[in-house]
Amino acid sequence: MVVLREQVQHRPVGDGVAFAADGIEEIADVRHIASARFGRSFLWGMLAIVAGGVVLSWSGGGGSANDWIGPLAIAAGCMCWAIDNNLTRRVSASDALFIAATKGAVAGTVNVGLAFALGASLPDGAVLLGTLVVGLFGYGISLVLFVLALRGLGTARTGAYFSTAPFIGAAVSLALLGESTSISFWIAAALMGWGVWLHLTEHHEHEHVHEPMEHGHRHTHDEHHQHEHDFAWNSDESHEHWHRHEALVHKHPHFPDIHHRHSH
Repeated sequence: MVVLREQVQHRPVGDGVAFAADGIEEIADVRHIASARFGRSFLWGMLAIVAGGVVLSWSGGGGSANDWIGPLAIAAGCMCWAIDNNLTRRVSASDALFIAATKGAVAGTVNVGLAFALGASLPDGAVLLGTLVVGLFGYGISLVLFVLALRGLGTARTGAYFSTAPFIGAAVSLALLGESTSISFWIAAALMGWGVWLHLTEHHEHEHVHEPMEHGHRHTHDEHHQHEHDFAWNSDESHEHWHRHEALVHKHPHFPDIHHRHSH
């Protein structure tokens, strides 16, 4: 957020450069992308979503000699997000609310400390309250849902879907703020819609091996959770406890969730 603040200072918000940030972040997850096998539809979908972000952000025209500062700040911020996403994915099986609260407390303390160090002061009560409400939904609840998505979809797919957020924000501004549209908006909408559709219709299926492992998360007794309990339990309802997975070889459609992080 600190480096993106620099982007806003050196590049007009109207230029929409930040709209491409999430798409660039998706590309920055190259280490994870290289370690998994994706179908052609997934790769085309990823490119379409990123292209939509680029179209939505394209301002055209010339710029000043200092225009490189904004894009450089975006690149740095996106690289930090990419690292954060991959690290968060490793612990995404843990309690999502605890992860979000911990990250929020640490990030909030650091950012507020930096703000005071740079000479900022607290705004008045109404602005502060509005900021807290936006933070609750835009960062708190959003981060909980993001961690749950990492758990079920993996880093690359979660990043791909998350990168449509700028378009959704632009679409909401049309309805709530009455802003006008341009041809680039509709081109971006088509590209992002096509990209998400390609991801949702992707079929990834092959024989794979589940190595023995132990972890704890909320689950039901599906084909991946056939274990005994140390306590009385005779229900199909979801529950949470530490459990063990024995070795298993089978074939079915799947995503790179917490149970399918195998090599190809």
